[in-house]
Amino acid sequence: MDTVYGRNQKIKGRLQNNFDLDYAFLEKALENSGDMVKNVFYAGDGKTRAVVIYVDGLTDSQTLQDFVIRPLQETVLEGRNNLLSFVENHVLETVDWKSVETYEDALTDILSGNSLLLVEGCEKAVSLSTKNFPSRGVGETQQEMVMRGPKDSFTENFRTNTALIRRRIRDPRLKMEHTKVGERSKTDIAICYVEDLVEPELLDKIRKKVKEISLDGIFDGGMVEQLMEKNPWTPFPQFQHTERPDKAASGLLEGRIVLVVDNSPGVLLLPVTYGMFFQAGDDYYSRFEVASFARILRFAAAVFAIGFPGLYVAIAGFHTEMLPTAFLLSIAQARTGIVIPVVLEVLLMEFQFELLREAGIHIPGQLGGTIGIVGGLIVGQAAVDAGIVSTIVVIVVSFTAIASFIVPSEAFGAVFRLLKFLFIFVAALWGIYGYLLLFAALLFHLAQLESFGVPYMLPSVCGGHLDYDARKDEYLRYPLRFMKKRPLFTREGRRIRRKPASQDPQKKGEGNH
Repeated sequence: MDTVYGRNQKIKGRLQNNFDLDYAFLEKALENSGDMVKNVFYAGDGKTRAVVIYVDGLTDSQTLQDFVIRPLQETVLEGRNNLLSFVENHVLETVDWKSVETYEDALTDILSGNSLLLVEGCEKAVSLSTKNFPSRGVGETQQEMVMRGPKDSFTENFRTNTALIRRRIRDPRLKMEHTKVGERSKTDIAICYVEDLVEPELLDKIRKKVKEISLDGIFDGGMVEQLMEKNPWTPFPQFQHTERPDKAASGLLEGRIVLVVDNSPGVLLLPVTYGMFFQAGDDYYSRFEVASFARILRFAAAVFAIGFPGLYVAIAGFHTEMLPTAFLLSIAQARTGIVIPVVLEVLLMEFQFELLREAGIHIPGQLGGTIGIVGGLIVGQAAVDAGIVSTIVVIVVSFTAIASFIVPSEAFGAVFRLLKFLFIFVAALWGIYGYLLLFAALLFHLAQLESFGVPYMLPSVCGGHLDYDARKDEYLRYPLRFMKKRPLFTREGRRIRRKPASQDPQKKGEGNH
C-alpha cells in the first residue's frame, strides 16, 4: 500500500494522462474488494480503451450501461481533438458528470456511489452521478408523533433529507453547503441556512467547527453533536435533534442552522434554548389555548420529573413536621412493616423502572412498550405485597415516570432521569436544605450555559421590556397573528416575521421576508 498512500496516510498523486498507469493505480488501491466492478471496453473505433469503475450495490448499473457504456461503444474517438471535452459534451449528454484530477478525488467518488470513467487519451477522469443507494422510504416519525400536522420524517438517505427541507422552503435564499467529515468514512454533511436570516458570525463559527471535526468515521449526527459542542461536561443538549422536516424548516425560518448528516435519520438544529425542548411538533397546528395548556403541563412535568422523588425523600426522611398531621399518619401507616430506609425504597423502585424502560427499548415491536408498563405494575405490586416498599413510594415513582414521558425531547428527558438520582442522593444526605441548594445550583448552571453564543435560558435570563415578543412562544403559545417577530438571535434587522396589514406595501398575507 506504500505505492498508494503517503506518509500522512493520504492518497497521493494526480492522474498521469496514462491509461495503463492510472488504471493500475486504481486497481492497486481497490484490490481485495469483491464489491468493486471494473468494466473495461473499447470505444466504437475498436482502438480507444475505456474503463468504468463502480461499487456494486451503490450504483445504478442499468443507467451506466444505457447512457455511458453503450454510447461510447457506438462512438468513434480516434483522431478527435480535445478528446475529454468531446466525451463530456457529446457522449455524456444525459448524465451529470464532473472532471477529476487526483487519485484521492477519484477513489472518494467511487466509494460514494458514483462511477468513474477513464478513457485512453484523456488527461482527466470523469466522475458520473449514477448513485442508487439502498435506503428506507419516507415513513412516520417514531419519536415525535403528533395528532395533527405532517407525518413524514427524515430517513438515512442524505439527498432525501435535503429534499424534504427544500420542499418546504421554496426560497432561493435557502442555502445548503456540502462538505465531508471523517478521514475514512468521508460522511456528507450539509450546512443549511437562510442567508438573509442567519447571523453571519454564527454561520462562520459553525463552518469552522465542522472543519475542525477530526475523526476517522462519522456515522450519525450524535457524533457530530458531541464533537462540536462547546461544553462537553454539561448533561444538557446544546443541539436540538429532530426527525420532523417541518420542525427543521421552521427552525431555518427563525434564523437557525440545520446540519444534515448522511446516514442519520434526523437533523441537528442550532443554536438552541431550553424552551425549544418543550415545543411539540403540533403546537403550531392546534388552537393556541390547547397548545398553551399542553406547554404548561410539560414545564410542570419537568419539575416533577427532576425533583419529586428527592422532595419525598427529604420530607419523609428529615422534615416530617412540614407535612399535615393526617398526611403524616397516612405515610406512617403505609410504611408499617417496611424495614429499609425511605431513600433505599425510592432508589430500589427507580432502578427497577429504569431497568424496565431500558428493556422496553431493546425489545422489538409493540412488546417493548407493554413490558415497560405492565412490568412496572407487576413488579411494583409484588414489592408492596412483599413488604419491601410502601404504596406511597410506588405512587411517587410512577408519577415521576409519567412526568418524564411528557417532555417532547428524548434527549432533554434523559437529562431529567439523570438529575433525578442526584436530587435523591443530595436529599438523603442534607434534607430539604441540600435539595434547595441543588436546585439553585442547577438554575445557575443553566443561566451561564450557552449554545454557540446564545444564552441557554433565553429569553428568561436576558429578559426586559424589549424581549416581550420573544416571550410569546415560551411558557405560553400566543395566537399566530400576534407572533410577529423571530427569536432574538435572528439576524439584525430581520426579526419582523409578519407585518401588520396596514403597514404592508404588498398584498395582505405576503409580508414575510
